[in-house]
Amino acid sequence: MTAIDLATNPQIDPRDRILGVAYAIFPQRGIRAVEIEELIAASGVPEATFYRHFPSKESLVLAYLERREQVWTLGFVVAGTQRRGTSPESELLAVFDVLDEWFQREDFEACSFVKVMMEMGPTHPLGRAAIQHIDNIRAHVCERAEQAGLREPDAFARSLMILIKGAILSATEGDGAAADRAQGMARDLIEHHRPSRSPVRASSPGVPPA
Repeated sequence: MTAIDLATNPQIDPRDRILGVAYAIFPQRGIRAVEIEELIAASGVPEATFYRHFPSKESLVLAYLERREQVWTLGFVVAGTQRRGTSPESELLAVFDVLDEWFQREDFEACSFVKVMMEMGPTHPLGRAAIQHIDNIRAHVCERAEQAGLREPDAFARSLMILIKGAILSATEGDGAAADRAQGMARDLIEHHRPSRSPVRASSPGVPPA
């Protein structure tokens, strides 16, 4: 049974059916290429019902991005790292184990937030919304970096996001080891951001340390 089949189950609430169809179609086709009429037909709801729940296509895309955050960011990535990690630092590295699992799935479709931002542009309301969802991921990484006691947690989070997005792009290009490569670089990044330790000065022979 496909995602569309599940989304159009008549026992599912009409709003959830519409969102389910959008969740299945938007990642594959993008935003501009999908017409409202197609979404109405695929979800099997009357036109009036569609517009009652989503007055515009933009409102549907915003709801789709919100659901993406709930299902993918929180339900898959964050929950997955928490299951695998035993400490904030290990959770940061476990991000790439979760990504690797995602990369191997048949329904891997790259990052929807980045795709919407690139398609619509960073100044478009939908592009800005997508950027906010990406920033929410970075905020989670920053929080874990703070808990791990790393220096400059915001700078660390921004650098780790480069590795995360780079791994997703490389996997989209067909690099099956993208997550492993990025995880290796993440280990080096963590080492770079560990708290500095004051060097111990060696005392001269016969002279007690100060």
